Amino acid sequence: MITDAYAVRTGIGPRPLAGGRVPRPVIEVIERDDGLINGAPADHYLGEPSEWQPHDHRALRLCRGQVLDLGCGGGRVAVELQRRRIAVTGLDTSPGALAVARRRGLRDTVLATVDEFGRRAATRYDTFLLLGNNLGLFEGADRAPVLLAALASLANPGARIVAQGTDPYGTTDPVHLSYHARNRARGRLGGQLRLRLRYRLLATDWFDYLVCSPAELETLLTGTPWRLKSIDDADHPYYLAVMELNP
Repeated sequence: MITDAYAVRTGIGPRPLAGGRVPRPVIEVIERDDGLINGAPADHYLGEPSEWQPHDHRALRLCRGQVLDLGCGGGRVAVELQRRRIAVTGLDTSPGALAVARRRGLRDTVLATVDEFGRRAATRYDTFLLLGNNLGLFEGADRAPVLLAALASLANPGARIVAQGTDPYGTTDPVHLSYHARNRARGRLGGQLRLRLRYRLLATDWFDYLVCSPAELETLLTGTPWRLKSIDDADHPYYLAVMELNP
């Protein structure tokens, strides 16, 4: 999907065609486990800084030292950090996404999960970046401590996590409110999503993706090596959470 989005954006490489002639929009189909289906243009994964949300710009100002960009995709953020002469590694589980990131100029990429990388990496990092709503990679109450432990194993003393999340509870949409209630009845966090993504003939496996409030995030950090330092919710319901490694 990101390969096709890059081809449509740049004209480089084969593009999916509608009717054999006109470039087809590249749409990510998001399927939730209650049957809700949404679609979103995939071009935002490649957006230049002039196209970003304000919180993305503020997040980059919080980066320091050696940066690990988790779920870097096509390199939207990592390439800009590199332009600013910040040492950055892009981590993703998609070979195609990383190929696009390298084509856009990103020099240091890793194909691995966080857990795999934590077991083998020699480098230690000062900032872990989870933008594009990638606080969702915490998945839920069971997975979050495991991910946070893996990041701690990759961290220099005083390291920080800068993550962008979304508070799901300001909605009045009955479809989402009923999903929150359904989750809670099953012992899950209200905004904990069960999703799969589709593009043309491709589909991911089902996976959890966490949308949580700042208060829920702080609870998830209890007993982990990390503490919540600050919340920037100037773009509510979107927020930036800064977590710091306990001394």
